[in-house]
Amino acid sequence: MADSTSPVTPPVSRSNSSRNRSWWGWGTADKALPDAECTALGGLVPGSAATPLPVPDISALELPKVRVEPPSALAPLMSAAPRDRASHTYGKAYRDVVRALNGDLSAAPDQVAHPRTEQDVIDVLDWAADADVAVVPYGAGSSVVGGVEYRADRHRGVVSLDLSNLDRVLEIDPVSRAARIQAGTLGPDLEAQLRPHGLTLRHFPQSFEFSTLGGWLATRAGGHYATLYTHIDDLVESLRVVTPVGVNESLRLPGSGAGPSPDRMFLGSEGTLGVITEAWMRLQDRPRHKASATVLFGDVHAAMNALRAIAQSGLHPANCRLLDPGETALAGVARDGESVLVLGVESAHSPVGERLAQLVTLARDHGGSPAPAAPDAQDAAEDAAAGTWRSAFLRMPYLRDALARMSVITETFETACTWDRAPGLYESVRRGLGDVVREVTGTAGTINCRFTHVYPDGPAPYFTVIAPGRRGEEVAMWDEIKTAAMQILTDHGATVTHHHAVGRDHRPGYDRQRPEPFAHALRAVKQALDPAGILNPGVLFDTAAAG
Repeated sequence: MADSTSPVTPPVSRSNSSRNRSWWGWGTADKALPDAECTALGGLVPGSAATPLPVPDISALELPKVRVEPPSALAPLMSAAPRDRASHTYGKAYRDVVRALNGDLSAAPDQVAHPRTEQDVIDVLDWAADADVAVVPYGAGSSVVGGVEYRADRHRGVVSLDLSNLDRVLEIDPVSRAARIQAGTLGPDLEAQLRPHGLTLRHFPQSFEFSTLGGWLATRAGGHYATLYTHIDDLVESLRVVTPVGVNESLRLPGSGAGPSPDRMFLGSEGTLGVITEAWMRLQDRPRHKASATVLFGDVHAAMNALRAIAQSGLHPANCRLLDPGETALAGVARDGESVLVLGVESAHSPVGERLAQLVTLARDHGGSPAPAAPDAQDAAEDAAAGTWRSAFLRMPYLRDALARMSVITETFETACTWDRAPGLYESVRRGLGDVVREVTGTAGTINCRFTHVYPDGPAPYFTVIAPGRRGEEVAMWDEIKTAAMQILTDHGATVTHHHAVGRDHRPGYDRQRPEPFAHALRAVKQALDPAGILNPGVLFDTAAAG
């Protein structure tokens, strides 16, 4: 070990070890809304069901028969317990939650592997390749695009590969400000191990509490921060990846012009090319100065112009989220048809009040009306509206699950486009998808939008759809709406996903977006690294095409 690095004490416990993770829905079981609150919430959506779907008892569920048994050497790593299999069947998308609530676990893996070391991962892949067993890397299971669900139906069996035991920060290099971190480390555990060193990865997706470093890397996740280092890509120094043909480890470098990047090949590969086991990640000093403000707009297009001016100003706010009138009402931060721009700045070294004031001035110049300032303009905590929005943001997945129990279609999709296309895309989704929602559900429903990330050349709009579904038909209804949404995105030159990954649910849109020569190259890489076609079949491309 180099002098500049230091070992890190193992964590005392995993973040969620003391709380029971929900096997069917988001987060922890103790935070799920009780039946009475589900009913009350459903009452706000005309046409919702009268009573909530019951949460199934795992002991009463019918799981598919286990088709494969591991060899004795791997048996200690494997589990075919009903709860393990049920909780590793799906991710946490709306369609996943609805199917779990209806007891549909037909896609359950045969075994769940819990490797304790990288060598265990190698051993599992070696056995699986010889036995024609598919391996689906699981992360923490927060995928909302079908990224952890096996649908190929062409292997003798399926193993869900859960890396949660690989949960340590192994080394810290304080000179270069980087750390070597195991891929199964959950967000809170990662930050807890960095905090004593005054450092942070500063990557906080909405799924932060229930997602892992490996999952972020494999899906090119976007974090909470709106500008600069928004995607996990920007924070990667090097990767270590186990493939069926060997271990791929890149050199630690601040940058390199030596050919195509070996890391870029695995970032966003979603477990199809290899299993990420470790990464050296770039860190930052923990911020000490923070301030936030909100600005109200009577016209959403004026607010979008303000957003563009801020994105192109070089002031780099940490938070720069625009909530349209429907989204502000849903979050409880404004009324009367206003749009709200939530601004936040932070620094590890100097006060940020002046920078926040410049951002507010830019917004005012585009027709915004700043809300009353927080008490200390230099280092204020969140102002009231920003704090309300943040609470609603973190609580939203639990509300989504409650509405799903009331047979309400409530799901999201996100994208990114250039600024010149943004107004047209926003209006087309509102009108065009609104027509589809009306046709599918018989009601106008609700389509809201917030802009989660901004770049100098374009924003990342994030849409929410809420409409009553028909009990027993919710998944089919959402799939029809989602198909129409992907077509609208394609028609406007927008990406099929900005930070939710491709998985299986976005495959049709991704197939249209991806250049065919690149698709050909991807299939060739798949054949070279995974000749037996066992790794996460059906994600990004068809495994049959790789053989």
